[in-house]
Amino acid sequence: MTTADQLVRLPDEQPALRLLPMPRDLNSAGDIFGGWIMSQVDVAGAIPAMRRARGRVVTVAVNSFVFLQPISSSCLVSFYARVVKVGNTSITVDVEVYAETGYEYVSVIKVTEATLTYVAMGEDGKKKRVAPLPPGSS
Repeated sequence: MTTADQLVRLPDEQPALRLLPMPRDLNSAGDIFGGWIMSQVDVAGAIPAMRRARGRVVTVAVNSFVFLQPISSSCLVSFYARVVKVGNTSITVDVEVYAETGYEYVSVIKVTEATLTYVAMGEDGKKKRVAPLPPGSS
């Protein structure tokens, strides 16, 4: 799955989402389906967006999505998400995905990175304003 120069450490923050993919999530080569990863990235990104919006959000754009490495079966997959920009009604979130394998010797590699934009929605189904980020925060 990896070479020594690809190994990294997990971020110090808590992941937005952490999953162990099931056999149904694998393609015929034994790697995790890209669509499964994309779906989970959307869920992970929505979590800090919902917190920031203090309510419902909808995905309006996948600004970038890069698969860096395939993810093989038996990896624990962690999704780290953070708000990087807040507009009037939109919230942009960066998501990084890491795969961990092994028990005695754990190896970690960054496998995906993405940026998504969400829009805050009110109970009436219309866009809702989001409070701006405080100066100096991200």
